[in-house]
Amino acid sequence: MNQHDLDVLDEIQRRVLWLATRIVDAANHDRDTGDGVKVGGHQASSASLVTAMTALWIAHLDAADRVAVKPHASPVFHAIQYLLGNLDRSYLTRLRARGGLQSYPSRTKDPDEVDFSTGSVGLGAAAPLFAAATRRYVDAHFGPRPRSRFIALIGDAELDEGNIWEAVADPATTGLGDVMWLVDFNRQSLDRVVPGVRINQWRGQFEAAGWHVVEVKYGRRLAAAYARPGGDALRDWIDAMPNEQYQSLFGLAGPALRKQFLDGAPEAVAAFIADIPDDELGPLVTDLGGHDLAALLDAYAQCDAVTDRPSVVFAYTVKGWGLPIAGNPRNHSALLTTEQVDALRAAHGLTAQTEWDRLDPATAAGIRAGERREALSRVPRERALGVAVPETTRVRANKPISTQEVFGRVLVDLARDPQVGRYLVTTAPDVATSTNLAGFINKTGVFAPTAQRSWNEDRMLRWTESPAGQHIELGISEMNLFLLLGQLGLAWDLSGQPLLPVGTVYDPFVLRGLDAFLYGTYSGSRFVVAGTPSGITLAPEGGAHQSTITASVGLELPGVTFVEPAYAVTLDWLLCDALGQIAAGSPPPATAAPTEDGAYYFRLSTRPLDQAPFEAARARLGDAVLRRQVVAGAYRLVDAHQAYPHLADAPVVQLAASGAVLPEVLTAAAELAEEGIAAHVVDITSLDRLYRAWQRTLRQGVRTATVPSVPGALRSAFDDRAPVVTVHDAASHAMAWLGSALGVPAVPLGVDEFGQSGSVAELYELHDLLPGSIVNAALAALTLRR
Repeated sequence: MNQHDLDVLDEIQRRVLWLATRIVDAANHDRDTGDGVKVGGHQASSASLVTAMTALWIAHLDAADRVAVKPHASPVFHAIQYLLGNLDRSYLTRLRARGGLQSYPSRTKDPDEVDFSTGSVGLGAAAPLFAAATRRYVDAHFGPRPRSRFIALIGDAELDEGNIWEAVADPATTGLGDVMWLVDFNRQSLDRVVPGVRINQWRGQFEAAGWHVVEVKYGRRLAAAYARPGGDALRDWIDAMPNEQYQSLFGLAGPALRKQFLDGAPEAVAAFIADIPDDELGPLVTDLGGHDLAALLDAYAQCDAVTDRPSVVFAYTVKGWGLPIAGNPRNHSALLTTEQVDALRAAHGLTAQTEWDRLDPATAAGIRAGERREALSRVPRERALGVAVPETTRVRANKPISTQEVFGRVLVDLARDPQVGRYLVTTAPDVATSTNLAGFINKTGVFAPTAQRSWNEDRMLRWTESPAGQHIELGISEMNLFLLLGQLGLAWDLSGQPLLPVGTVYDPFVLRGLDAFLYGTYSGSRFVVAGTPSGITLAPEGGAHQSTITASVGLELPGVTFVEPAYAVTLDWLLCDALGQIAAGSPPPATAAPTEDGAYYFRLSTRPLDQAPFEAARARLGDAVLRRQVVAGAYRLVDAHQAYPHLADAPVVQLAASGAVLPEVLTAAAELAEEGIAAHVVDITSLDRLYRAWQRTLRQGVRTATVPSVPGALRSAFDDRAPVVTVHDAASHAMAWLGSALGVPAVPLGVDEFGQSGSVAELYELHDLLPGSIVNAALAALTLRR
């Protein structure tokens, strides 16, 4: 790139710096929120990436490339999008305002096109890595897409996050030559100037994982100085200088800077800089490569040339570059004063009337911006898969069977479907066989970029690894599981190919990957995850492996539908429905069954259940009615008035339960019948759907000042206004709200302490889940009614 082009880029980056700074300033000083709460922003953290981001968008990226932007650099991203003509001017004064620019880049909430949501540090860095792994899978199965480079811009403090290194080390992410991470190596964190520079440690960790490492440490002025006689002494001193001392130079000028710089330096350094004027010394010794456009573009080109492994660029930068708070130890959340902003505006040749203007389209900079807008424009992507997932696989269960086993069978049956099968992709963190994916793996194989020889023959599990495989095996990292699921669920956008992603994990360890789970759903990803086995029903395994709060987590996660079926056919219907919703791309028009746009969390068990009670309900209600109720969230498994006609005038209680505890609930209902009490049994297949239906009616009533109605899903399952006992192999509060929803007394039974080893019966006794306790709870509920 010639000097003229670099001058044009420099002009653009100066305007980006100004706009990014002013966007934050306007949010804090021009807008009155009326609540006294600080709006905030990160002018210094934005400034450190201005050069790197200008070089990317204005000189390096192609339309197919995908970039995750460091959370605190979101104002820079929006400034660039505005200069490219992709963002309306009105948004520039609406950072962190309702309906405006988000605090951190968001795929689903920002008005301009964001590739990866960022905010929870570490996740935005890893997401492009798993997006590249997804692209590798898509290319192998559906033909090569136009090349995309998957880039992450991350702060150096993000390298303290453990999930970064889990992602780097996972075998599923090796050999991804289209990945580049750029580390904003400003050597400051939120609280302080970092005492030690850990570049050697981090370089070693990346290289040990097979990454290509590039350092962009010095700018052109320093490089030229090093090339002069005696320049080695200057370089050695800057390399050896404590980070705190080096960072302190940015707040100094003139003789004070020279004195601070030479504190502890060898005589050769003092001699070398003796003839450099004071006003030139500061710009020279603080000339870092992360603010040198040519050096960065050269680094990007080096990474492009390495196609057999990921690359990482350490770009040495100044936090607060170009601002009066540059290098200040407390500049992370610092805001420029109004006077400082006024001075900066004038220094950039702008006025209050021109400060928000785009680049003049008649100038070289304006022409360049227009060219880049055209070069980076994208065509819309199709979210829908274009195939119909069957409503059922007609799974058969003639003997007691667990939902975990049924889950595996349904996946195998779907894999045989000529329309659906090729789009299924499964993944697990080294628990594929123990979560019943073995049948699917035997059918489809394990994905590997190249065919691998199998050295062991296993008649039960054919672990054939090849580019045709449809299972992606991960190391033991639940964070990686959810990060990969999140990117597989966004393949329609990032790789131009909708998929049907399914993951499995031990249910207690959903909590280990919760941050990444939330990240995926916040980003709008759609996938199915099965947590199995679950609860204290996993009796001998002990408290460390017994999940108790995961049902509550599933219920409360936005963008997630929590499902906990007990019987084979209900699981079949619900899993086919979930995959059908994902394949549709967006929720269909209003139907009798509720719909949602997000991920699906199935909580499953290894306890075999007798299927006869469900078949009896099926004969009573018929498939059409029963399936609609199952998908809506609940159905009446036992109608006491039909099962026990002689109890037509008896007291009524309703026993509501999910999953593995239903045998105990059914036994309790029979015992209550012997005592002259009519106990309906309700199988709750999705607490989530029931809760959302109830909340919709409540909010409608609140917003319209009308009496809320009981939603149909609750009304069809609980048509008697009778006390309710909730029974759940999970924290009791997850179902406790049903009493309020139905307007009746409620007694919730569940697991509110850590479990321990034992048999199912022993643990159910400890936590009041045996039939006798359920009967007593029902009697108590009837007493509460009075």
